[in-house]
Amino acid sequence: MKKNYLSIVAIWIAAMPVAMGQGTAPATSSSAESPEKRPDPLRIQVVVTDSKVEQAQKQVTQKVLVLDSTDIERSSDSRRNAAELLQYQPGLFVSVLSRNDANWGSYGGLGPKYNSYLLDGLPVDSFMDTMSLDPWVFERVEAHQGPASVLYSNYLSMDFAGNQTPLSGTTNLILKDEVEGQASRILLGGGSWATFNGRLYHQNRKGRLHYFFGAGYEQSDYTDYGTPGSWLNILEDPAYQKTKLYAKATWHLGKPGHKLSIFAQHTLHDGAAGRPNRDYSHNYDTVNLRYDHPWSSGWNLQFRTGYRRYDRRWGEDQYPASLALREHDGVVQDIVPVDLTLTRRHGGNSILTFGADGQAARYETYAEIDGVQRIGNDARALATGLFLQEKYVRGRWTLRAGGRFQHTGNTFDLLSGSKPGVREKSWDRGLWSAGVRYELSDTASLYSNVGTSFTAPAAKSVGGTLRLEDRGVPGRNGQLPNPDLRPEKGLGYDAGADLRLPHFITTGLRLFYNRIQDAIVENTVSRNPSQSQSVNAGEARSLGFQIPFEQAPSPFFRWFANLTYTSTRIENPLDRDQDGADISFVPDYVLNAGCTFQLQTRFSLSPYFQATGKYYDSTSWSGRRSFGSYRTVNLKLTRELFRSPEYGVELFLDLNNLTNRRYEMPWQFRDPGFNFFAGLQLKL
Repeated sequence: MKKNYLSIVAIWIAAMPVAMGQGTAPATSSSAESPEKRPDPLRIQVVVTDSKVEQAQKQVTQKVLVLDSTDIERSSDSRRNAAELLQYQPGLFVSVLSRNDANWGSYGGLGPKYNSYLLDGLPVDSFMDTMSLDPWVFERVEAHQGPASVLYSNYLSMDFAGNQTPLSGTTNLILKDEVEGQASRILLGGGSWATFNGRLYHQNRKGRLHYFFGAGYEQSDYTDYGTPGSWLNILEDPAYQKTKLYAKATWHLGKPGHKLSIFAQHTLHDGAAGRPNRDYSHNYDTVNLRYDHPWSSGWNLQFRTGYRRYDRRWGEDQYPASLALREHDGVVQDIVPVDLTLTRRHGGNSILTFGADGQAARYETYAEIDGVQRIGNDARALATGLFLQEKYVRGRWTLRAGGRFQHTGNTFDLLSGSKPGVREKSWDRGLWSAGVRYELSDTASLYSNVGTSFTAPAAKSVGGTLRLEDRGVPGRNGQLPNPDLRPEKGLGYDAGADLRLPHFITTGLRLFYNRIQDAIVENTVSRNPSQSQSVNAGEARSLGFQIPFEQAPSPFFRWFANLTYTSTRIENPLDRDQDGADISFVPDYVLNAGCTFQLQTRFSLSPYFQATGKYYDSTSWSGRRSFGSYRTVNLKLTRELFRSPEYGVELFLDLNNLTNRRYEMPWQFRDPGFNFFAGLQLKL
């Protein structure tokens, strides 16, 4: 371990002369800012996630990584999952299994369900909505690191890994609210595996009405993304088609900040998983309704509600016995979140935040044979919460403290097709959080935060998608039930320093520690058939640090490097097979580096490098499998062909996985290797 760690540091130091930008993607426009006008990320950047209203980042006790609209536009055009916008940020690991599957990475040394996702401050699913939402709708992304369980509730998702909690952080995908005027973007591109992609975006304003709408379509033959001999057994091109439609309207009601907005998006995703009877059809619907009303004397009211629907249906064959159709399986999930928040600015920059939130969720799984559906799981969940947080700013000090009372209740009508012995369970818990930041000078600050979380078992974890007797049965791929799961309690802590050095250098250090009692983890039980099961793994601990470094020495060159090192451990003396094992999906290190060369000829070149350490797919010593270490290199090139005040034309080329590393990932997925995507973008 020591040798590996020293080699990581050596690579990191060696990479410094080569690349940077806070892990954000590179500049692609030749209209760079002058050095005097370049923003200072420690003092000027405005963020909203900490207290739900705008404030300078220097008055936030947590570390917040910000990708603004320019950073999002600079990102690779072949990104298909919003989580990939954060791929090169410190403190996290993005691992999207395929173009058509979710991100199973890690945040702050914990699995993906310990970092929640928000859409304009309202919870969304961190596994499915990041596949569905189009990044062109985002004004910026704020990755809030450290415990955020006071102002933001868990997300009552019952699919994938179940409920999601903001113990290690929350990522806020912030929609555009104001548009400067009429503008349009059109993108046409294609690439490896007969991939075609077309996207359209238009925005405008009519008086106090600001709006945008857009659409995207992609189709591809795709390629084999399974390991040889795996349960995926891809025999033919796993072709797919994906359509996205979205729109948002915002009415500005006179007084600055007084507005009403509605956003809606629909995603239709059809395809096949590489065998004749492994078709699928997924529909995702997202609606956000938001009302903001600033009062006098610093008061502000925010009301948010929405609707999320996840309707997934897929075919299962009789592999390995035959490729004949066995059944169609499906999951339907409806979630309605609500949030009412009041804030009051007082004493200059101090902010009091309080309010109530809630969620109602319905979850159903089924198997369909010859048009007849058999219900597997039928469950409901309800959560309500009250929260209060005071952030007191005086001189160089920022002090924050808050609490939440949370009620969570589950109702199980059916589990694995049968009525359970216990149909209802509920929990009432109090949570708390505190933080401090001290500005040592105009160029340096120290911060620290601590907070708690509570997560109840979700219906999929309890009832599974299979029956217990399906364990090890060929062709029965899915999740085994575990009706004996206990809820988990978490404690998160971080401390760090932000530094702003001469020559436009920003760096720092963040230490993090997370502990979970009765941690609910996903263990791989069988690889062929592919079966997993949620289990309580005793006490889980993660300890690590992250070091970011970025510099923009000129308007035409910027580079970044960051290192995240993590040590994890499961303590379960009652189960020797888990005691002392590692937390699933958490690499021991991730090293990122990259740069952007912006040439006067309107040409830019942006290479990216990522080194990923070893990680495991299970907390079982006997059943786990290791993955990594591996290195990947991506390259983005852009050439501005024409630019005028009316419109511009840009040619782009993304070269992904240049070294063709087809590394293996959990559940017998693997990276498809080298691929490219190229096209034209027209801006009007």
